[in-house]
Amino acid sequence: MADAKKGRIRAEKSQKILDAAEQVFVQFGYKGSSLQAIATVAGLPKANLLYYFPNKQQLYNALLMDIVTRWNKNFTEITEEDDPAKTLERYIYAKVEQAIQYPNASKIFATELIQGAPNLNEYLRTDVKNWLQSSCKIINRWIAQGRMAKVDPEKLFFLIWSSTQHYAASETEVLILMDKTHYQEQDIKQIHQFLCQMILTGCGLKPSR
Repeated sequence: MADAKKGRIRAEKSQKILDAAEQVFVQFGYKGSSLQAIATVAGLPKANLLYYFPNKQQLYNALLMDIVTRWNKNFTEITEEDDPAKTLERYIYAKVEQAIQYPNASKIFATELIQGAPNLNEYLRTDVKNWLQSSCKIINRWIAQGRMAKVDPEKLFFLIWSSTQHYAASETEVLILMDKTHYQEQDIKQIHQFLCQMILTGCGLKPSR
């Protein structure tokens, strides 16, 4: 019981630090950010932060991996028995919701990629690539079973990623062109419905809405 409580407290504090780091890194960039600034936003002593993340590089790497894991978890536990349309709809909704509610994550990730992914290169080549290959295998099984049209699974994921993360990475542009100051709940629903209509129809699937 005590170990479980310690584990929960550790996870909560780690996430609190990661959330604070996301705010600071997106505002000041990697070079302009300091552990002290992150500790202040997290409401923790710097020594406490260092207990969880010994240096800025480790914290930044942990944040990047947390972002990727958060994005892909909705497509991790699928099987070939799952319904293709419902599964893709849920994944697209999760991606739209995350992009709009947590735009800083997309902006930090985009900046990392623009710089050549110096901190994510190995992770992309291993964990993310393995996840993508595993997910593509399931989509190929759905195609072989005649449950959806023949599409390139990799390019399907690239399309979903780019079309959903655009609303975060280009948030300022989108809001200006939509004559809005911020996204609203109805925007998430409308964007989700539009993307599902376009993407699922192209996959020979029928959106539920």
